[in-house]
Amino acid sequence: MKILLADDDEGMRTLVEHIVLDDGHEFLVAKDGNQAIEVYEKEHPDLLILDVMMPGLNGFEVTECLRARKSSVPIILLTAKGDIVDKSIGFKAGADDYLVKPFIPKELQLRIDALLRRGQKARTNGYIATKIQFQELEIDTRRRRVEVRGHQVELTPKEFHILHMLASSPGEVFTREQLVKDIWGPDYVGEINNITVLIHRLREKIEEDPGNPNYIQTVWHVGYRFGS
Repeated sequence: MKILLADDDEGMRTLVEHIVLDDGHEFLVAKDGNQAIEVYEKEHPDLLILDVMMPGLNGFEVTECLRARKSSVPIILLTAKGDIVDKSIGFKAGADDYLVKPFIPKELQLRIDALLRRGQKARTNGYIATKIQFQELEIDTRRRRVEVRGHQVELTPKEFHILHMLASSPGEVFTREQLVKDIWGPDYVGEINNITVLIHRLREKIEEDPGNPNYIQTVWHVGYRFGS
């Protein structure tokens, strides 16, 4: 697998290079956001790791640029511990995960592995070649396409994953822990509240009234379900 890191810090580039190579992947590097786009177009990496604050295009802007081009490549955003950055900005831009620097190398390795596993599952037999329709929402699992009221909605890999998971078992209640484990993998060590941000972002895309959701319902103190 090809993994691209875009970061202007030489020490961080060296650290991530060791993590990626030790895990058996090919390492690609860019020193700023503009170069990241160039390397992406040339090499077509399987996963991107983007520093939020870097010269040229920042991590948010690179993410938005790739999603605007219909790219579904998994993206992990990195930010310095002292930076005051709203995580919802990164998730709304289309990022799949978020990691604060400094981090334990094993933590980044686990997140990379989880995203690559899910991507491989989706490319093989992770989704049944069929359609799921509920009221004005249609999910084409073969083409990974979602339409609401006849209009296509662009979802990130994580957004599609959680929507498909919930819609495949309408009425069944999934705990936040179940969703986190399935989406980020059993070894995920991040914040469980990230699932709340993901659900909020998904509702904004598919619900007519996100504050009064019709599709993704909250089951208080437990988790979420699809439909009533």
